[in-house]
Amino acid sequence: MNFPTQARAVIIGGGIIGCSTAYHLAKLGWEVVLLERHKLTSGSTWHAAGLVGQLRTSANITQLLGESVKLYRTLEAETGLATGWKMNGGLRLACNEERWIEVKRQATTARSFGLEMHLLTPSEAQKLWPLMDVHDVIGAAFLPTDGQANPSDITASLAKGARMAGAKIFENVEVTGFEIEKGRVVAVLTDQGRIACEVAVNCAGQWAREVGRMAGVNVPLVSVEHQYMVTERIEGVTPGLPTLRDPDRLTYYKEEVGGLVMGGYEPNPIPWAQKGFPKNFEFQLLGSNFDHFTPLMELAMGRVPALQTAGIKQLINGPESFTPDGNFILGEAPELAGFFVGAGFNAFGIAAGGGAGKVLAEWVAGGEPPYDLWPVDIRRFGRNHQDVEWVRARTLQAYARHYTIAYPSEEFTTGRPLRRSPLYATLKVQGAVFGEKLGWERPNWFAAPGEVAEDQYTYKRPNWFSAVAREHKAIREAVGVIDQTSFAKFMLVGRDAEAALSWICANDVAKKPGSLIYTQMLNARGGIECDLTVARLSETEYYIVTGTGFATHDFDWIKRNIPGDLDAYLIDITSANAVFSLMGPDARRVLEKLTSDDVSNAGFPFGQCRKLCIAGAPVLALRVTYVGELGWELHIPVEFASTVYEALMAAGEEFGIANAGYRAIETLRLEKGYRAWGGDIGPDYTPLEAGLGWAVKLKKGTAFLGRGALVEQRDQKLKKMLATFTVDDPEVILLGRETIYRNGERVGWLASGGFGHTIGKPIGMGYVRNAAGVDEDFVLSGSYELEVAGERVPARVHLAPLYDAKMERIKA
Repeated sequence: MNFPTQARAVIIGGGIIGCSTAYHLAKLGWEVVLLERHKLTSGSTWHAAGLVGQLRTSANITQLLGESVKLYRTLEAETGLATGWKMNGGLRLACNEERWIEVKRQATTARSFGLEMHLLTPSEAQKLWPLMDVHDVIGAAFLPTDGQANPSDITASLAKGARMAGAKIFENVEVTGFEIEKGRVVAVLTDQGRIACEVAVNCAGQWAREVGRMAGVNVPLVSVEHQYMVTERIEGVTPGLPTLRDPDRLTYYKEEVGGLVMGGYEPNPIPWAQKGFPKNFEFQLLGSNFDHFTPLMELAMGRVPALQTAGIKQLINGPESFTPDGNFILGEAPELAGFFVGAGFNAFGIAAGGGAGKVLAEWVAGGEPPYDLWPVDIRRFGRNHQDVEWVRARTLQAYARHYTIAYPSEEFTTGRPLRRSPLYATLKVQGAVFGEKLGWERPNWFAAPGEVAEDQYTYKRPNWFSAVAREHKAIREAVGVIDQTSFAKFMLVGRDAEAALSWICANDVAKKPGSLIYTQMLNARGGIECDLTVARLSETEYYIVTGTGFATHDFDWIKRNIPGDLDAYLIDITSANAVFSLMGPDARRVLEKLTSDDVSNAGFPFGQCRKLCIAGAPVLALRVTYVGELGWELHIPVEFASTVYEALMAAGEEFGIANAGYRAIETLRLEKGYRAWGGDIGPDYTPLEAGLGWAVKLKKGTAFLGRGALVEQRDQKLKKMLATFTVDDPEVILLGRETIYRNGERVGWLASGGFGHTIGKPIGMGYVRNAAGVDEDFVLSGSYELEVAGERVPARVHLAPLYDAKMERIKA
């Protein structure tokens, strides 16, 4: 086969992800070339353990993993090559009360997402896995559709399937660089020649960061040593033995040729290739580290006594790529058009391989992901992920937490503090307990004197509950200040700024200077890609504010969708301004003491922005609320921030002004029914389904991205509708992903959950789904229950806000 000079897509990397992407992209009719530096599977695929589990905390990532299973069940028949696929099910054990709550909640999540999962007693679990000792087991969960595969065989089968569909695969070809023109990749350069292309797909595994660097693209992953042991045959190990995960003992197991594969996730992982990769590292393992593996072995022998006398074939030490949050990386790089990434699979590349290749191929072919893939989207990363040492420190902690209990609201501790508001030290002295988002330190809650100023994690009521209730009450009844400096802030400037934003925004931004507009930005399907506020400063300037974690994503979305013939430029000014939200019924009285500018309702109405002078500082004030009370966001040049904060606190003292944090924001917004992107709304939900049709300019007839889909949907019955749910029992803890039952039938799950301190009840928000269509009458007429950790509790449904401060109070 002659070496090609052009292809529509060039895939770099011949592991399971690269071969799966080639397989699916070729089946979509694309001309595909796959390049592998050595031989197929020679990186980390060949030594993978091969367990295939499906359940994740995201419905869509669970769906993606389900696509892997669907493919693996039929692939051998399609290609004629064995895959080693066995759907022998998967067991997960719980050995303490908190873990058992976690497992029961996972079972509820599985039911929410339509995945079969059964809760078992210890004796029932032992019948499925007779070799284990269950003296310390409280309970277990069984997923019958989980399984295992042979990594090399399944990759070879995918490669054959790709060739059958027309893909060309070349081994022993090294990529040396890329050609880039006008911000787009146009060719892949190799040691055997140049290949012109429309798209390059980086599936280079643990080498993906190096490949990305050649194109100016950051791929935040690092290599970590990962060991597992293969035993000789063990009496009682049968081919149909389920895979087993024993997270409290940090270990996993699968059957292999009558013996066991046993591995795990140590609390003290060892990084690899910190100074670069060895040359020609292919089909190689690292030296077995028995000292490091011994603690896992001791834990395993307590679970499987037969390991005490089993013969050991091999202790395999193979490096694999891991990421700072434990999720893999998919999507088009924000730095470079036409450059896609599929890497960083955190030792579940075999489980994800079939589905990840499918959605990545569909993303390449369709120009956007086939459904919401935000948990694994490369645009979730930011400026803090540029430094490999920071990435390594965070990644090692993520690895060490792989099998620890995933507590609600748990924060990482490594690489902190990094990005700090000017108020960081001040707030810390005042009892702030910080969380971290995209490297930013953000106050989550404030401990009072005598309270322990740290998070104590649990599945029960957390230690910050009463502190958040105090902050919630202060904002509802008096006034509070929230440091939201971490907000992402952009300027869109240029002669055609209005035309550009009018195309990208669903709401009407063609307003007079001084206007503040809450708007979504939609994809072609009408799904919500961004949810933000836009302040018009002048005829040629807009100031855009969005959530901290969406900085890279939203900047990329706006920039890519500015029509090419318009004079409009997007600039990230996040670091220029601090932001303090002054919220509560007494907010105006505080502000009036600090400025001579007119902040009355007549002088400064709701939905407006003004430049004020506050305590000597120039401030851009936005009259807006995300907590359901009178308030302003105050955007202040960083050098003035401390002065303004001190003035606010002094002026507000007579009104009982209080600091508040992000956890109070969550409780306040749930009571008002305000939506959160990434949970309640996202690319799979339209404004009409989310109850946000009032924020869409459909009546104007103005063209905007996604309009056609909304017009079509408007004339049909909706298939799902966002609703709010409450539970009368205040002891019930809603976290999100609880199953929604209407008249006894499963109709969805909660997208978010929490507690409303004003109404004194647990609150959740989620979509009620019905294939035959839903409307307000359908939603409100049902009798509802929520499944919480395996138990159904009665619930009430609502479409109106649970708490209403009367908009005249907010807007007065």
